[in-house]
Amino acid sequence: MKKVIFLIGFMFVAMSFGIATEKVLIEGKVTDAASNALVGVSVLEIGTTNGTITDINGEYSLYVSNENAQLQFSYIGFTSKEVKVGSNKTLNVTLTEDNEALEEVVVTGYGMRPKKASRKQANRMYSLGMAAEASYTMDDSWGANLNTEEYDLINENIFQKPQVKPLSTFSIDVDAASYSNLRRMLTMGQTPPKDAVRIEEMVNYFDYQYEDPTGEHPFSIAMELSEAPWNPQHKLVHIGLQGKKPDYTMTKPSNLVFLVDVSGSMGDPNKLPLLKSSLKLMVNELKSQDRIALVTYAGNAGLVLKSTPVSEKEKIMEAIEKLEAGGYTAGAKGIELAYSVAENNLMKEGNNRIVLATDGDFNVGVSSTSELVRMIEQKREKGIFLTIAGFGMGNYKDGRMEQISNAGNGNYYYIDNIKEAEKVFVKELRATLFTIAKDVKLQVEFNPNRVQAYRLIGYENRKLNDEDFNDDKKDAGELGAGHTVTALYEIIPVGVQSEFVKEVDDLKYQTKENSAQSDNKELLTVKFRYKEPKEKNSKLITQVLKDKSTALEKTSDNFRFSAAVAEFGMLLRDSEFKGNATYEQVLSLAKGAKGKDNEGYRQEFIQMVDSFKLYTKR
Repeated sequence: MKKVIFLIGFMFVAMSFGIATEKVLIEGKVTDAASNALVGVSVLEIGTTNGTITDINGEYSLYVSNENAQLQFSYIGFTSKEVKVGSNKTLNVTLTEDNEALEEVVVTGYGMRPKKASRKQANRMYSLGMAAEASYTMDDSWGANLNTEEYDLINENIFQKPQVKPLSTFSIDVDAASYSNLRRMLTMGQTPPKDAVRIEEMVNYFDYQYEDPTGEHPFSIAMELSEAPWNPQHKLVHIGLQGKKPDYTMTKPSNLVFLVDVSGSMGDPNKLPLLKSSLKLMVNELKSQDRIALVTYAGNAGLVLKSTPVSEKEKIMEAIEKLEAGGYTAGAKGIELAYSVAENNLMKEGNNRIVLATDGDFNVGVSSTSELVRMIEQKREKGIFLTIAGFGMGNYKDGRMEQISNAGNGNYYYIDNIKEAEKVFVKELRATLFTIAKDVKLQVEFNPNRVQAYRLIGYENRKLNDEDFNDDKKDAGELGAGHTVTALYEIIPVGVQSEFVKEVDDLKYQTKENSAQSDNKELLTVKFRYKEPKEKNSKLITQVLKDKSTALEKTSDNFRFSAAVAEFGMLLRDSEFKGNATYEQVLSLAKGAKGKDNEGYRQEFIQMVDSFKLYTKR
């Protein structure tokens, strides 16, 4: 009854103020004076944030508030035009060149000589999403040395004494973007920035052969202890999680929204063209009952394809194929629209996810990382997960996308080639879509009678306060069906002399007696907390690791290969903890631990390290 009263009241208010209750669809084409189609023209409903851009044919379609709406057509180098909708459902618009504006178009930060830009150059600048502030000419090598890629600062984890800090707490991380991004740089003979190296993502790029889980919990836990290859006096602890593999005959349908960045900065061949090929691969793997919507954003956000069943595959493929780059980047508007579309088509008993594909270079509207993260945190409570696929180089914003992914209960990948697209969107697709555990946290307590100091390798951006472990309101990482998660700790045993153990004055108010018995053979205790995907209360698992070390050569392939990857990461970071690490040792470990490598990812790692070694003197 309340709903009926509300609807009647709303209709009365709408009629009282002359508000149309149905939106009006306006379509048309935008051309220049010579009847050439203009691609990427911003079409905005004046007084609102509602808008879109023209496609490769210069065509657009936009739902406006009512027939009294006014549209503004804007394109760099042309005079803007405002048109009232009226009774017209088709609005074709011709824009005229603004020669004075063209003379002011500039590219900044390239170190080129001042000169007026031609219209062709101006349009090229616009299609790349560049600023217009000064006037420069361009030659064939323009922009070759520009690199505005951004990576968040990583303060590498240091050794901690268990008497002072007995607990190590962090959120799991199954992201793999850092590895494929590094691969892109390394194969080009570039030394990556230190902050681009997230060792936990390098290690977790690879699958490990852990035992399948049995019993009530959706994952199994494996632990091993041996010497640290780069410092034999130290120990290395290997902790592995194996997610339960789903029965794909029983999987639930998916409500997916592809959120695609079609701004000018996405025009390069390794961006939008690769992105389109990647999405097509993904569509081919989905089931007929799954649904896909396509949202794009540049100067404004727009719904290119409403939620459509995969059974209409040709329609979906056609919408993807028509995507073209041009304009600035209003990423926040796109994110808001994508969540709205996902919520409107929510499958309560299915999987709901947004796939955001971008280079992360948001520059219109809400664009600061902190604001975007806060916005995503509010959206995640609706049960909609987020996958981010990064593309391209030169202006890549890695740190921003990692933070957004962490805030959105999601995964973060970097697609550097079509093979990686196949890995992410074909081979790992179903595991990514089907979350089996959320807010997964680990907390490790070390026995001070056996551990002089410990260090978590990687996970710097995933550390939690110790009290967060028992706080079910604290967000943490998600685990997909069949996913593996690996974490490594380097340990300095009691009695080993080390420059990394920093002494402090004796504490006045603390007892010197350890709670653990002196003859206790436990090295550490690991605690895991996780929630079922739709539950609010967490479950706890506890497991103990005895201080019983295995010789390095007798450890599992999982242990030695993960150690090799971690050692390579420390070399790339030039870590102060790299000890005696060498590329030769990395190769020796990896080659001896390649094991079953059906997809060839481990062999690819070996070849990459071997090639990069030639660029170094180490």
